Amino acid sequence: MRRRAATATLVALALMYFALSAGGQDSYGAKVLRDGPLSVFTISARSTSRKVLMQSCARNVPTEEVVLVTGAAGFIGSHVSTALKRRGAGVIGLDNVNDYYPRGLKRARIQKLKDIGVHTVVADLNDAATLRKILDICQVTSIIHLAAQAGVRYAVKNPAAYVHSNVAGFVTLLEAVAHTAPMPKVVFASSSSVYGLNTKVPFSESDITDSPASLYAATKKSDELLAHTYNHIHGMSLTALRFFTVYGPYGRPDMAYFSFANNIMKDKPIKIFKAEDGGELARDFTYIDDVVRGTIASLDTAQRSGKNQDGSKPPFRVYNLGNTNPVTVSDFVSSLERALGKTANRNYVPMPKTGDVPFTHADISAAKRDLGYTPTVSLDDGLKHFVSWYSKYYANGKNAEDTNYVPM
Repeated sequence: MRRRAATATLVALALMYFALSAGGQDSYGAKVLRDGPLSVFTISARSTSRKVLMQSCARNVPTEEVVLVTGAAGFIGSHVSTALKRRGAGVIGLDNVNDYYPRGLKRARIQKLKDIGVHTVVADLNDAATLRKILDICQVTSIIHLAAQAGVRYAVKNPAAYVHSNVAGFVTLLEAVAHTAPMPKVVFASSSSVYGLNTKVPFSESDITDSPASLYAATKKSDELLAHTYNHIHGMSLTALRFFTVYGPYGRPDMAYFSFANNIMKDKPIKIFKAEDGGELARDFTYIDDVVRGTIASLDTAQRSGKNQDGSKPPFRVYNLGNTNPVTVSDFVSSLERALGKTANRNYVPMPKTGDVPFTHADISAAKRDLGYTPTVSLDDGLKHFVSWYSKYYANGKNAEDTNYVPM
């Protein structure tokens, strides 16, 4: 218990330090310090009528849930929203559509959701009034919380964005849920990055995660601690999902596989990082469809929120969702080369000290046991699906803001 308390204290102090030390005259951090943490994004939602919300929340199958998906314009969020809607759930999205990477791709995902009847409310997660409106009008029964400031390296440049979205935003959401009757159950995105400098492989949910290597990881660990607290106090049903390097169609342009594809197609060199000992980095690359199935399975198996008369409550659950088959980045690039039909110009460089870890490897035995989670898409097949989408979406120079994007 003392160790857990010390961990929570250290994480909180680290987040405060990074937020307060964000420098630069016109930096994001300086703006937050000057104008307050809610100044960075547009907090008030665009006007959304009750009718639009009700139409989006309507269930086609009476036994299905009414689900609020935060981060619905994001990569995983848009795929999860689509899968839920197709099986008959009522789905309403929420996303601030920030400009961490080009907004065009986010708007394209929003349009695809609109085409199947899912409305995305454009608002910041810290907009408590809009959250209240959605929860009340839609009578939300479940929440899949995927909204976050993503990216490990960007946290070095813009730490306050991570505290604002990942920590303050999560607390705003949890408070809204705690004051909703009946309380929705919540599934939320943690990250494999919480394992940090852990050297034991494969990574298991029972491993101690006291050594985050990045601010992003620290915020995700903070979310898990906050979730444990709200589960304990309120009996809130909360499930944390530690995603392992998710890839696929409509993915994020800031991720390595996406920038590799961009540079290979332009005959530009790609950077492949090497660890301090000269070894290759390895990642447990997981295809988006497998992650979507695991996410929805975690929702289906979650107990309802609330304490029982005997004081019992739903458990706070944590699951790894990975492929449990890590490959080196070089082997990943070789598979991408085959899918693209082009050879990469590889440039091996030392890994920058921005919080990346040398390897990830998921132990998925708990998810397999409790959720029936079994990844089925191989790396070669997954990259073929990605390249098929990529080739069509960016054909003839279309949507060049993504292919010209350089990760921050």
